[in-house]
Order: sequence, then structure tokens, then C-alpha cells
Amino acid sequence: MQDFTKYNTVFFDLDGTLSDSALGIIRCLQYSLEKFSIVESEGEKLRQYIGPSLTETYTKIYGMSDAQAVQATGFYRERFEREGIKENAMFAGVEHLLAGLKAQEKTMVLATAKPTEHAKQILEYYQIDHYFTVVAGSNLDGTREHKGEVIEFALSQLESPDVSNTVMVGDRQHDIIGAKENDLAVIGVGYGYGTIEELTEAKPDKIVSSVAELSKLLLGK
Repeated sequence: MQDFTKYNTVFFDLDGTLSDSALGIIRCLQYSLEKFSIVESEGEKLRQYIGPSLTETYTKIYGMSDAQAVQATGFYRERFEREGIKENAMFAGVEHLLAGLKAQEKTMVLATAKPTEHAKQILEYYQIDHYFTVVAGSNLDGTREHKGEVIEFALSQLESPDVSNTVMVGDRQHDIIGAKENDLAVIGVGYGYGTIEELTEAKPDKIVSSVAELSKLLLGK
């Protein structure tokens, strides 16, 4: 069995991994889509779009042009900055996990498709920002949206990055694929927004079903 306590650097996704952000994301998506006369009254349908970049959702799922996707993203962020940031909560046990890793002197990095600026605001709002050495996300201009690019950038911000000593934790296939693109070990979490089938198909090194199981895996207790 692979020993995950050996990794000194832990990369975390945000939505669906550390935080239960579904309510805010769904409402912001609904708000932005309504600006284009698209009504999505069933919030559960939109849960599957939590994780991938907004551009990908607008263009591939809703058939928008690149220019429309930029507009839609602007509407999304308009509501998110006003209300969505507070429609969020850390999963039970997350702060205990982060505190445990800090006590073991592990380096923690946030790698999210969410804009870096918004990710920092969320971490500060929930008072867990002090656990992270690097917070990396997408740019507000729409660049660096794909998880592989985010992880690559985050690694570049570390003083002495060592991919052989780093593990990524995420809830969607994009996290697993992005980690593999950067030669990182990866843990899929089944309590987030991706299905077990999705995670299994992406072939992470391990899948856990709860924050408690993740803590045991990373902390060794």
C-alpha cells in the first residue's frame, strides 16, 4: 500500500475538496445564464459543472462563442464577488487536517481553477489562509484556467519544488489529469462534486470517501 505520509508538499483543490461551494457556484451560474435567456431552474444539473473552467462550461455545454463566454464569466463574477463568496462552507474536518499537516511541517499549496483573487478572498474569509504557502488559480483575464497549467504555475512559485515529494488532492477528473501532467501523485476525493465513476476512470493513486479518511491517509493517524 502506498504511503502518503511521505509527501512533504500537499496540493489541494478548493471547490469540492476543501469547501462545499455548490450553492454559491450554482446561483452564480444561474445568474450568468439568465443574462443570455437561459433558465436552469434545477440546481442539481449544474453541480456537474463545478470544477472545470467557466469558459469550458459556457462554450462546450451552452454553445457560447468565446466573446459570449467572456461576458458570461463577467456576470458570474459580478454576483460571486457580491454574494457567492459567502455561499460557501469548509467541509467538516478540513481545518483539523490542515492544522495537522502544518504541525508536521508540511508545505500546503492551493491549486484551483477559480481566479486567484477569489480563492484568496475565500481562504481569508474562512480564516485558513495562513496554512498555505502558495495560492494559485486562474487569471481574471481568462488565462491559466486549466488545472495542469495552474499546478505547473504553483510549482514554479515554490522555492525548491520536488514533484516526487508532492501529492495533489482533488475531486474531479481535471485535478487528476492536471496532476499527472505534472508528474504528481494524486488522491481523488469521493465526497466532492465528481462521481466515483469519473474519478475511477481518471485513475488516481487513491480514492477516499471522506475528509476523515483523507486525514488518516495524509497524517498517518
